[in-house]
Amino acid sequence: MNNLQQQSRWFENLLEANSDSLNLRAADGLSGIHVQAQQALSDLPVPDRRQESWRYSDLGKLYRQMFRISGEAFDALQETDIDQWIYPKQDSYRLVMVNGQLAAHLSHVSGLDKRITLDGISQLSATERQGVAAYLQQHGGFADDTFGQINRALMQDGFYLRVPQNTVVDKPIEVVFVNLSHDEQLLSQPASLIILEPGARAQVVERYLSLGSSEYFFNGMTDILLREHAELRHQRIQQESSQAYHLSRVGLRQQAASIYQGLTIASGGAWSRNDIQVHLDGPHAECDLQGVYTVGDGQYNDIHLDVAHNAADCRSQENFRGVVHGRGKAVFDGRILVAKDAQKTDAQLSNKNLLLVEDAEVNTKPQLEIYADDVKCSHGTTVGKVNPDQLFYLRARGIDEQQAYRMLCLGFADQVLASIEDQAVRQHVHAMFNRLL
Repeated sequence: MNNLQQQSRWFENLLEANSDSLNLRAADGLSGIHVQAQQALSDLPVPDRRQESWRYSDLGKLYRQMFRISGEAFDALQETDIDQWIYPKQDSYRLVMVNGQLAAHLSHVSGLDKRITLDGISQLSATERQGVAAYLQQHGGFADDTFGQINRALMQDGFYLRVPQNTVVDKPIEVVFVNLSHDEQLLSQPASLIILEPGARAQVVERYLSLGSSEYFFNGMTDILLREHAELRHQRIQQESSQAYHLSRVGLRQQAASIYQGLTIASGGAWSRNDIQVHLDGPHAECDLQGVYTVGDGQYNDIHLDVAHNAADCRSQENFRGVVHGRGKAVFDGRILVAKDAQKTDAQLSNKNLLLVEDAEVNTKPQLEIYADDVKCSHGTTVGKVNPDQLFYLRARGIDEQQAYRMLCLGFADQVLASIEDQAVRQHVHAMFNRLL
């Protein structure tokens, strides 16, 4: 059996190993999406380096392991086991997902406007679950992606947020994905959906954590629909076990005059990848994507952006910075597509990387694909080392070398972090980077 056949067999084995989980969920209102995804998998290619989107990814270690969905909810975890909450309980609404399933005893949504729906998908009514499944089947992102269809085929749970027309969520929503495993390698498969109706506004903070040195595969997806004049601030902070495999996706659709502000912080995991797919489908929509990633010894971190301007007079900005040390490897692949009718598009893409040692590696590929003739677009990338003059300036003032490097790295990352409007999130991320560096 050749390598491609072995990799293809891995996906078949993954479905077989989790067939009990599929049977348990056959009557939960999501069976249609499970069946559709399994059928789609047979026509999709196995991700490997021969495909451009996986060109720099080494999936060999992942394919040599097998992961299983946890058969039971993990109820032993307590709030004291998960420290460093971003917000005090009274200052936010909180959902906690443990190994891909809602942990109701750790969640709290008391005081939330009753017109707003915020819950685990498993807790919705049958009619609501069918509505979620119908949206994901028709409009969900990454339909042509094998790992995306694995998520749909083995979909466990996830969170569902729907904010009705002209409603403002009065406090931030913190969604915490906790993953932990002891004697087995677990598969976490949450699929979430956010819908903001016309004029609605909300802030959502997704956090990805793990306890100890847990080894698992997190394969999560969040689909978002912003209707006319809706506004979402969305922060995603990933800080997981050094043994973790992390693959998360955001599929975003924006209608006219909607505003999306997205922040991605990626710092953990042995292997991690974040894909963001944006469709600007209505005029005057605005999308602002910011991000910082750090990669250390033995780590692999991958950021993929695919922003499609499908309507006129839309604006997008993408600004990502990476700090790579040890023998880490980072990948940035950013693509902006401007359709023929998307006149007056304003799109700016920037990726800057700081290499702290000689054997660090960055592969960066910004792309513009433009079919309209009245646009303002730019893209650029840099890969460089710490400026020796700046390092000398700090050392000459009595600052030791390690602290000087830390200060310069924080200053480099702060070009993005300073844009975080929420003070609690900004303080949390700054503290996280201080510990990392």
